[in-house]
Amino acid sequence: MNLDEKDFEILNALQINSKITHKQLSLNLHLSTTAVYERIKKLERTGIIKNYAAVLERKALGKELLVLSHIKLEKHSQQNIAEFEKKIFSLNEVHECFHVSGDYDYILKMTFQNMDAYRDFMVNKLTAIPSIGSTHSIFVINEVKNEIGFRLE
Repeated sequence: MNLDEKDFEILNALQINSKITHKQLSLNLHLSTTAVYERIKKLERTGIIKNYAAVLERKALGKELLVLSHIKLEKHSQQNIAEFEKKIFSLNEVHECFHVSGDYDYILKMTFQNMDAYRDFMVNKLTAIPSIGSTHSIFVINEVKNEIGFRLE
């Protein structure tokens, strides 16, 4: 799908505030409300706009500890991969999971209330997955840049 400058402006505005009205967008972009509505519907139909969501502040929810864990599977069988990925979906502490190349097989982004909660998770949930060979965790000291969306030009 070919996107033009107005599409990019709509996408950027919606990423900043998905609750912005079509009327406000039309005023900002010098388009009719109908044109804005039709463009947004087209972006949704084509899958460019995947979903709308509220972005929550993790620390306000008591999730002080942000952890990135590198996971290595015991072996790369289809069964191990499927078992691991299925289990990861059931773990609420895991927010993102990436199957990666290199020394490790997966990288997980997780949050916890504190170190005790992290330890409990590692001992009782994550390392209880039989297909895991090893883990290596990194604790985030400070989030320098954490953007949800994509700046389009």
